[in-house]
Amino acid sequence: MNYVLALLLPPLSILIAGRPVVALVVFLIWVPAILVSGGLTHPMFVLLAWLLIFQAGEERRARRGRD
Repeated sequence: MNYVLALLLPPLSILIAGRPVVALVVFLIWVPAILVSGGLTHPMFVLLAWLLIFQAGEERRARRGRD
């Protein structure tokens, strides 16, 4: 579900993945980038969100396996 949200609102999906500081920085860069480029930079933020969501899942699995 979070991967689908990343397609529409990457900063929100990064926040849900547990990275509030990164989400704030991405939001501050994402909004002007969308307005200036007309959406051409949006795929870059979607990829960043997907990577961070995947990394959070891997960390969760590693912690679960260690316990």
